[in-house]
Amino acid sequence: MTEPTTIAAGMVVQFHYTLTDPDGNELDSSSGGEPLTYLHGADNIVSGLERQLAGRAVGDAFEAVVPAREGYGERQGPGPQPLPASTFPEGVDVMPGMHFIATDEDSGNDVLLWVMKVEDDQVWVDVNHPLAGVELRFAVEVVGIRDATEEEVAHGHPHGPGGHHHG
Repeated sequence: MTEPTTIAAGMVVQFHYTLTDPDGNELDSSSGGEPLTYLHGADNIVSGLERQLAGRAVGDAFEAVVPAREGYGERQGPGPQPLPASTFPEGVDVMPGMHFIATDEDSGNDVLLWVMKVEDDQVWVDVNHPLAGVELRFAVEVVGIRDATEEEVAHGHPHGPGGHHHG
């Protein structure tokens, strides 16, 4: 079996990246570590970056500018809201950037809440991802492409080296 030459749906892709905001502040990077591994076409990464990776080949290095709507979305809702620190599980060191699933008392639906800041006895949470409303800028280098296994496609993510392992 020959290795695929360009990225398309159903392929496991590995790439290195550096993510910055529009002001050039580094937000995240795989530099000096393992490349990010994902299953193309399975919504494993933000849609705007996945779209710009399609058709790329190993060795391609490029800049991808992802508008907020194709990244973590536009900001919605009322903004950060305080909750009593006692609301969170005992023994958990709650820190900004963490997320929790809570149940909306009115609808009974699960809601993903992101911790924005922690003050003495209050934790400020928001329904928005911390990067919602932010244009994302990725410096990307594609370092690996292979066909996904049937199991990876069925599970919706890569397995094995660089990917997710089931326990």
